[in-house]
Amino acid sequence: MDKSNNRKVQVLGIDAGGTMTDTFFVDSEGEFVVGKAQSTPQNEALGLIASSKEGLEHWGLTLEEALSGIQTGVYSGTAMLNRVVQRKGLRCGLIVNAGMEDFHRMGRAIQAYLGFAYEDRIHLNTHYYDEPLVPRHLTRGVMERVDMSGTVVIPLREDTARQAARDLIAQDVEGIVISLLHSYRNPGHERRVRDIVQEEVAASGKSIPVFASTDYYPVRKETHRTNTTILEAYAAEPSRQTLNKISSAFKENGSKFDFRVMATHGGTISWKAKELARTIVSGPIGGVVGAKYLGEVLGYSNIACSDIGGTSFDVALITQNELTIRNDPDMARLVLSLPLVAMDSVGAGAGSFIRLDPYTKAIKLGPDSAGYRVGVCWAESGIETVTISDCHVILGYLNPDNFLGGQVKLDRERAWNAMKEQIADPLGLSVEDAAAGVIELLDSDLRDYLRSMISGKGSTPGNFVCFSYGGAGPVHTYGYTEGLGFEDVIVPAWAAGFSAFGCAAADFEYRYDKSLDINIATDASADLKANQAKTLQAAWEELRERVLEEFEINGYSPDRVKLQPGFRMQYRGQLNDLEIESPITEAHSAEDWDKLVEAFNDTYGRVYAASARSPELGYSVTGAIMRGTVPIPKPKIPKEELQGETPPEDAKLGTRKFYRHKTWVDAQLYQMEKLQPGNRITGPAIIESDATTFVVPGGFETFLDGHRLFHLKEV
Repeated sequence: MDKSNNRKVQVLGIDAGGTMTDTFFVDSEGEFVVGKAQSTPQNEALGLIASSKEGLEHWGLTLEEALSGIQTGVYSGTAMLNRVVQRKGLRCGLIVNAGMEDFHRMGRAIQAYLGFAYEDRIHLNTHYYDEPLVPRHLTRGVMERVDMSGTVVIPLREDTARQAARDLIAQDVEGIVISLLHSYRNPGHERRVRDIVQEEVAASGKSIPVFASTDYYPVRKETHRTNTTILEAYAAEPSRQTLNKISSAFKENGSKFDFRVMATHGGTISWKAKELARTIVSGPIGGVVGAKYLGEVLGYSNIACSDIGGTSFDVALITQNELTIRNDPDMARLVLSLPLVAMDSVGAGAGSFIRLDPYTKAIKLGPDSAGYRVGVCWAESGIETVTISDCHVILGYLNPDNFLGGQVKLDRERAWNAMKEQIADPLGLSVEDAAAGVIELLDSDLRDYLRSMISGKGSTPGNFVCFSYGGAGPVHTYGYTEGLGFEDVIVPAWAAGFSAFGCAAADFEYRYDKSLDINIATDASADLKANQAKTLQAAWEELRERVLEEFEINGYSPDRVKLQPGFRMQYRGQLNDLEIESPITEAHSAEDWDKLVEAFNDTYGRVYAASARSPELGYSVTGAIMRGTVPIPKPKIPKEELQGETPPEDAKLGTRKFYRHKTWVDAQLYQMEKLQPGNRITGPAIIESDATTFVVPGGFETFLDGHRLFHLKEV
């Protein structure tokens, strides 16, 4: 507290989740503090301001004092994804090739199955198709055709484009999207249609934004590219208004910085950026970026990231300090063309509803969730179906008087009665055994998920350090890591705000991608190699201009931007490519081409195995990538002197009954903030903080190191 008067707060990280809104403040020394409040979906700014005030109280600062000096603020949240999941976006029009008017409505075959269990895919009564983002009556075709190699087969008939534009403008659409076949190979027709539509919009006197896929996502795969461009109009524009509101709320409290948003590729972009759809899933990405940064500082190269919030369990793997980037991921039952940090999400979190299947009496968890309303245990929630959080309260994991530091009071009796009626009595179990069974079921699901992800990489948990974070992560860490044999299991003391920490640690980065089709044999002539190197170079130059243009909008001149070209390459005939950071900044000659191939072979051997390399097949370059970054101040990882193994007396908060393995035991309670580096705690124990609860049951012990990281071990 004594520093608070002259403390200079520099960075703010935000994670606006479905349940909690976390804020993470970093000062000029790299020290940080975490704030937490319930999310306010109707107006996100309210939850953010409340969370900020709660965090800054620990430093004895008011919001106005802190905001005046902040240089950078990074936002991540789930609002855009929720808007798409619920299909509550803007009314958009779509212009495609004549004869192709139904392809968006039909989707790709895979879209119809996304998110379904196998048995749900094959039964007519459980299988369904989602409404398209743009309905058929707002779709128009124009006469033109470019073939797969970019050659014009049918010239553009401009009168059909004018008619399409007028039809859609007359229907009062709020955005018009243009996506023509193979425009990534030859953008001429699509750009001309865009210009015609803009002329017609101007003539109508209306204000309707126009989105051409070639200006946003010039990549192959029509459905992916079209879906992603539609998202710019359908969901990104409303999110821009949300971010504008948040920015205004902070400006009213004295901030001078412009918000950046966590992007799917792991960097951050301005909320004013042209391509905002790439921020569709930002919260969980923040946690993975935070884990990568922490791993780099502490020397961990293989990390299993596990994040449990109120609505989901998100898992990602970092191998050899590298994130895997997927180029055509799926989200909200849509296939997309976005570079996305590869992660998997299980629809089960602390707020997930628990129900019994009426026929089989099997317990079903989620996928829907109470979100910020916690569960039946919160009397004011209006929730009547029991949730995982209700089990936590019944079993003694959570302190009902200290949820969010006491901001929300929980009622154990309410949870107990609902659990008895809805789950325990129908199953003929005691309430405690029913609640414990639900937790064991969830932990078992998560454990299997983690194990299969790592074995899918051809590895074992023994080669990985597991980071457990998120508001509900530390409650379940022991359960979903038990028996897996991780090299180490780590729970950061700031686990509850870890995604916001990741936002604060992320680079200010823009990234653009472009599809290419370069195929070349291993023994190709030097001239052919040089020509293909020049093709890649031309794509890099085009993307470079777009990256620098984005930074210019944010007031950064080109000399302040560090550019890093990259490419996607595979052995010819393979189905999957790898993303490679280029070892050279420009490619012009055969020697340059050989350096690119060498970098690919080296990465391939690390990701799979040296023996799996197949250079005799030749090489295909499937895409060019350009990333630009501007450095920002990052949070400093704490480094404190180790004290003794015995926790100080003032860290002890008494005991609480805790149920596990069919018995009640007395768990020793500790105040997380009062524990000292070097302290060792043997279970059963519960370590409480305002924002999270770390459960250490019997058979486990934890050690707090000098970086304020808890190491959990089975003993």
